[in-house]
Amino acid sequence: MKAVIRTLTQAAERQTALPALASLRIEVFREWPYLYDGTEGYEADYLTEFMAEAGSVLVVAEVDGAIVGAATASPMAGQKAEFRAPFEQRGFDTGSLFYFGESVLKGGFRGLGIGHGFFDAREAAARAAGASVATFCAVVRPQDHPLRPDSARDLHPFWRARGYAPVDGLTGSFDWKDIDQPGETAHPMQFWMRNL
Repeated sequence: MKAVIRTLTQAAERQTALPALASLRIEVFREWPYLYDGTEGYEADYLTEFMAEAGSVLVVAEVDGAIVGAATASPMAGQKAEFRAPFEQRGFDTGSLFYFGESVLKGGFRGLGIGHGFFDAREAAARAAGASVATFCAVVRPQDHPLRPDSARDLHPFWRARGYAPVDGLTGSFDWKDIDQPGETAHPMQFWMRNL
């Protein structure tokens, strides 16, 4: 099963892919470690806003024409204030940063190199935009979290092999509803970076 990884550049093409991407985000982020209880309406609005940002990048993985994974990125300077704030508070030049949003992939397609393809495409876009640093954030969950599966995969070695490292003290907090909670709660997020 061969996946085709491509960057969607046309607005119409992005718009057509939106329902599949919204559904994919809900499916994948419901899993560990995000445990996100989302709605397609919110996801569609989020993706529409993200894709409208100048310089945004949307990369998809397709198998037999069906989207099985997606990854996003855009200049940090265009991100919402809550994403920029941890960097601005530490004196980073957000104009030099490229922010990697989600990277979501259906379970049956993991371990096939698609994740590397997503990083390759986003890093190329960041360099083309003149960014000198790529960054993303990941949720921090306690080791004894009651919903942590025995088979939980630690992605830290994968990210480190790509040249990324967590930056001490560079953290944020984002709210969403977990699948086992009645409402939204705050979630600590650790930012990772690498020089391009």
